[in-house]
Amino acid sequence: MINELLLMKGYGLYVWSAFLFTLFSFLVLFLITKTQYVKEKSKFISKFGSLNSERAAFAKSQSIHKEILSNTSNI
Repeated sequence: MINELLLMKGYGLYVWSAFLFTLFSFLVLFLITKTQYVKEKSKFISKFGSLNSERAAFAKSQSIHKEILSNTSNI
């Protein structure tokens, strides 16, 4: 039964290699994205400092930020 699953009537090599290639590609994409996120987060924190809830509430209360946030939520 396991042999039949692995071999898939002769197509197993193609199917499993395609599956592993896709899994590897997703893993690489995830790691690249995570690395870029960490870099951008550290740039943001070094430039603006950490954003606590009080500062976030103040930013939301400003009219220009409301306009920007309302436009981006429609994307």
